[in-house]
Amino acid sequence: MKLATFCTTAIPIPGLGLVQDDEIIDVDLAARALGLIPPDSMLELLDQQEQGMNELHQILSKAEGRRFTEVKTFSEIGAAHKLADVQLHAPIPRPRKNIMCLGLNYAEHEKESAAASGRSSALPEYPIFFTKAPTTVNAPYGNIVIDPAVSLEVDWEVELGVIIGKMGKNIREEDALSYVFGYTVINDVTARDLQNRHKQFFKGKSIDGYCPMGPWIITADEIADPQQLNLGLRVNGVTKQEDNTSTMIFSVRQIIAELSCGMTLEPGDIIATGTPSGVGFARNPPEFLKAGDVMETEIEGIGTMRNRVVHV
Repeated sequence: MKLATFCTTAIPIPGLGLVQDDEIIDVDLAARALGLIPPDSMLELLDQQEQGMNELHQILSKAEGRRFTEVKTFSEIGAAHKLADVQLHAPIPRPRKNIMCLGLNYAEHEKESAAASGRSSALPEYPIFFTKAPTTVNAPYGNIVIDPAVSLEVDWEVELGVIIGKMGKNIREEDALSYVFGYTVINDVTARDLQNRHKQFFKGKSIDGYCPMGPWIITADEIADPQQLNLGLRVNGVTKQEDNTSTMIFSVRQIIAELSCGMTLEPGDIIATGTPSGVGFARNPPEFLKAGDVMETEIEGIGTMRNRVVHV
């Protein structure tokens, strides 16, 4: 199941959508037409997952039959739209907590980072965790704003995003995937000069809008193995990153187990699982984003984001 947050010209308030091929179904309108009480957002769906998913399956069943009654379709009641005619927001436009991220979780990225930083390469023994502020979240087709007064070294990072679906603490590695609601695409856009200036990840990772996410969430049942997904990023059509999640140092299972050790994970928590090699600062010479650039961030089986870079 593909679940998105979207709005239309007629209804500008973002709502929950169910994506099917080139259409998106307005969950609120469809549910009410079926006499159901729908969740009003992705976070509410996650909070009331059993009931909400049951209602979504009812809507999906009707949508696959093209009619919700014998005489009307979802389109005829204004509940179905062409994807091209709506505006997609990040699936969770405003997370309740910081986005939890991993640094140096692909071996080749660790090596390129070490070389660019003039240090010896050494794979991490434990996951390297940091966070991005909730205000970094951006739409899957939103603009990335570069303010030269803030940063002149803005970089790209394609990452698999994991959406937690149920509360858990001290989760065993063998049980970890049962806590995953779904997966999404994340671009961990980074101001490298700020990262270097402050000697840590948070500030350089937390500029407003520097976390495009989407274009939707694919529910976990649609992804047979999160460690077998091709991912990549292009700038102006040129491939900069290309890898497979099988080369992660720490798998999704390991990440969840380690992160939940002594710390409660909750529905709606977002984990960005690290980026492969090919980032701009590690290139020779270094490459950074500039106004007019277009990034396409893609993960197999999930989707593709497209974000244009603009100056403030």
